[in-house]
Amino acid sequence: MAQNSQHLQWTNAEVNAKLQDIMTSCYNICAGAGARWSNDTPELQGKVAPSLLASANVAGFIQVADAMRAQGDWW
Repeated sequence: MAQNSQHLQWTNAEVNAKLQDIMTSCYNICAGAGARWSNDTPELQGKVAPSLLASANVAGFIQVADAMRAQGDWW
């Protein structure tokens, strides 16, 4: 979509590099949210990875809440 709207042409390598950056960023955001907000018991923390599905939901909620706060729509 970005290529089309800006009338650009990217090589396959550029598309793959951009996609890899996006996916790495998404994983890091979700893993960070999971590590911080996971409700795993203390015995499990550091031994198993938190659920990326639950972490993605938490990270999404945080981004929406931050955007609302930035716009002044805060309760």
